[in-house]
Amino acid sequence: MTVRISYLRTAGALALAATALAGCGAGSGDKAKGGRGGPKGPPEVGFVEVQPTSVPIVTELAGRTAAYQSSEVRPQVTGLIRRRFFTEGSMVRKGQPLYQIDPSLYRASANQAQANLSSAAANAEATRIKAERYKPLADMQAVAKQDYTDAAAQARQAAAAVAQSRAALDTAQINLRFTTVPAPITGRIGRSLFTEGALVTASQSDPLTTIQRLDPIYVDIQQASADLLRLRRSLATQGAAAASGADVRLKLEDGSDYGLTGRVEFTEVMVDAATGTVTLRARFPNPQGLLLPGMFVRASFAQSIDTNAFLIPQQAVSRDPKGNATVFVVAPDGKGGSKAVQRQVTTGRTMGANWVVTDGLKAGDKVIVQGVGKVKADATVRPVAANTPQRIKTATDKPKS
Repeated sequence: MTVRISYLRTAGALALAATALAGCGAGSGDKAKGGRGGPKGPPEVGFVEVQPTSVPIVTELAGRTAAYQSSEVRPQVTGLIRRRFFTEGSMVRKGQPLYQIDPSLYRASANQAQANLSSAAANAEATRIKAERYKPLADMQAVAKQDYTDAAAQARQAAAAVAQSRAALDTAQINLRFTTVPAPITGRIGRSLFTEGALVTASQSDPLTTIQRLDPIYVDIQQASADLLRLRRSLATQGAAAASGADVRLKLEDGSDYGLTGRVEFTEVMVDAATGTVTLRARFPNPQGLLLPGMFVRASFAQSIDTNAFLIPQQAVSRDPKGNATVFVVAPDGKGGSKAVQRQVTTGRTMGANWVVTDGLKAGDKVIVQGVGKVKADATVRPVAANTPQRIKTATDKPKS
């Protein structure tokens, strides 16, 4: 019994000693941990000092392509088509023959007109000579003056007949020339609506074919008149500037970008009563013929320039629970340090990697663009210029005394 009590006392003493040692070890570990970490200072953040700049206000609108030149080829005389000289879908040059209409009747008319002119010229020559002979005889009263008057009148009538015959010959020759139908413009020709042997008339409503010039090509852009009115008011009151001769970029129907850039040619001076839109016409180079008349496209261009906007990196902008855009701005905390102040801003669109801020900032504001995730509103921060290399402490650094 005495031996058992002694054993229990010994075991209890050992347990107390082990507990004491464990407590000491834990205390020294916490102290060491506290010594390594210590109290952390304010977070380091990078900022940029913003200044107002000129930013183009880009508008994206729907549009349709239209041929630069378009001509419906029509006959100017009546007759049967004897021959077609072109290949459908090919390029034709101005003045190139396209169709041959049977010229037989028109050649005969030209020959008849030529003969009539010759007859009229011969008659005019005879009457002129007769009038010239009667004149001295009338002066000597060898013939009646009335005979001379009649001869002079006949000479003038014969001269007028010559002029009429010459005009008739010109008309006949023009009609003969019209039997060959030329290309009125240079461009790509469409399909032929009439074949060889078809009868065509000078007054028909259907064209023989159509030629379109596609390089360059027009893009007709539709803009709502209300948007155009709002733009003009902003130009007058909000410090915006007009973008003259704006460059235009296109997105095609498949969503791809058209590689070449066009320019706005003019704006219509009237509103379409049916659609309430105003047409803006842009001209684009089209050397490969990729754009065809009637295609639907999306056109983006700068209609004006905002002269008082700020460009802020996108990572600097966050959203509050209501969806409003906010940024953190460095401000003095009143104790000789700096703090992060949250400020609501207006962001309308992006430009590259930046947000375009139109309201909420002023020149000289220091906007935090690095370390935004570790910043809280009105919290103390240690601001440095953006992209400043961060200095990392090493084991060789000695603490300052």
